[in-house]
Amino acid sequence: MGCLRTDRGGEFTSIEFNDFCNENGMKRQLTAAYTPQQNGVAERKNRTIMNMVRSILAERNMPKDM
Repeated sequence: MGCLRTDRGGEFTSIEFNDFCNENGMKRQLTAAYTPQQNGVAERKNRTIMNMVRSILAERNMPKDM
């Protein structure tokens, strides 16, 4: 993997995650805080996935909080 770009969420700034990246030879880039625009592709993909999940839940008459 060339470079992993993440936001500054706690799950991406932990010592454990940092060690994991170092052990696996991953370079990291952290985006500026509170700027989802820097992660446009990932943010759009997340939105698409959530729309798909909502559609499946609605189709199967399952609660929305699953």
